[in-house]
Amino acid sequence: MTPLLAVRGLTVRYGPSGRGLTAVNGADLTVEAGQVVAVVGESGSGKSTLAHALAGLLPDTARVTGGEIAFDGERVDGLRERAWRRLRGRRIAFVPQDPGTALNPLMTVRAQLAEALRLTGTPRPGEAVLQDALGRVGVPDPAAVLDRHPHQLSGGFRQRVLLGMALVGRPALLIADEPTSALDTTVQKTVLDLIREIAARDGTSVLLITHDLGVAADRADRVAVMTEGRVVEEGPVGRVLGAPEAAYTRLLLDSVPRPSAGPAPITGEPLLTVRDLRKVYPGGTVAVEGASFTLARADTLGLVGASGSGKSTVARMITGLVEPTSGGVLLDDAPVRAGRVQFVAQNPYASLDPLMTVGRIIAEPLRALRAGTRAERGERVRRLLEDVALPPEVARRRPSALSGGQRQRVAIARALAPSPDLIVLDEPVSALDAVTQAQILALLRRLQDRHGMAYLLISHDLAVVAAAAGRLAVMRDGRIIESGPTAEVLAAPEASFTRELLAAIPGGPSVGRPST
Repeated sequence: MTPLLAVRGLTVRYGPSGRGLTAVNGADLTVEAGQVVAVVGESGSGKSTLAHALAGLLPDTARVTGGEIAFDGERVDGLRERAWRRLRGRRIAFVPQDPGTALNPLMTVRAQLAEALRLTGTPRPGEAVLQDALGRVGVPDPAAVLDRHPHQLSGGFRQRVLLGMALVGRPALLIADEPTSALDTTVQKTVLDLIREIAARDGTSVLLITHDLGVAADRADRVAVMTEGRVVEEGPVGRVLGAPEAAYTRLLLDSVPRPSAGPAPITGEPLLTVRDLRKVYPGGTVAVEGASFTLARADTLGLVGASGSGKSTVARMITGLVEPTSGGVLLDDAPVRAGRVQFVAQNPYASLDPLMTVGRIIAEPLRALRAGTRAERGERVRRLLEDVALPPEVARRRPSALSGGQRQRVAIARALAPSPDLIVLDEPVSALDAVTQAQILALLRRLQDRHGMAYLLISHDLAVVAAAAGRLAVMRDGRIIESGPTAEVLAAPEASFTRELLAAIPGGPSVGRPST
């Protein structure tokens, strides 16, 4: 039988007339009707460019320069934009990574769904049609959601709305580009379950682009592994991930964090003491209620929970970015002084000034504290770049010229600049692929061994936290519901929510599920 999607020797290049960077290099890929195929690889592997090419969504700076794409037996790689628009929505649907940027913040869900239906040939959809579109993607009360704006919805609900818009025309192929990378594991599981159910119910084929091998292991029938623009291995998911042939596939598998490998907790006098921390926002919303914990010098505490659990609010109160309603934060039994606590945010691209060079960014806290002369600060920047394994010439670059992993290294170097006692890391690797994630976690361990600072590691990913932290605290609805040495919590979790988090980690033992 003719496959639904057949890609042969596809090459995509960026630059004038396609003579620049080769992003996809001779890629082959097949998706059969009703099949879920995952494309995995690290950042820069070419997987997202491949996805955009298959949906006719390449930017003006890129073009297909070789190979072919056949959909349902017909060549589509030479289609003009008008023909692609007819094909997209009706036969091929595309779900991008970030619903926050893909949805129009000024339009209601109703208006955006109606627009999606118009593109599939339904110009004036009735109320029942709109509600059915949301009901099919698991929205429990479609009538209430239709008149909301995207900012009034959680990340999981925004992703459901995007899925509803993509699937409203009952397409034959759904291309999902990292659809859950910004979601916590419990919401991620719900959305991925939903995609799999839709594929089974409607016979929709799914091409799932992901950097998460666990997601591929759980959800795909077949998997294709990409690196440097090439598909280096492809086949049934059990064979590829269970007995990989390509060295790069083995590297990906070895890079997945394994909760059982966490360090032993450090005992001793607490460096950080958090007592009955509470935060109530205007309007009465309680974000944090009575959080208490301690953290020893040179130790790492992982604070884990779903989106909205309050963990990031705790991080911001400890760093002084948010004022507590009540409770206290002490460092060595004294109020926190400037420079002793530093913060590394989830998205380094958003937290680094795009107009400043890396050298100025790293030196920024030193200037704020009026530490050293200009020459001394320059030497400190050079040593910090060396500390985070970046070459000295990076100091002259701007953030836009760096990869995601390099930007996170710059953010860590900036946090190290004033020699802090404590670094608060808020989702520091959630946007990174498994290989880069492993590199950053290994870097953090080396820096802690070398400099002796403590880490408070905030994450929705229990596997990452458990691999990096000696102690673990689980938050839900603003409260810490369970805490203790990581190995003990994983081996015998007392709280049902902790068990839910463990169950929601994607993949089997070969791709990082904790052995309890």
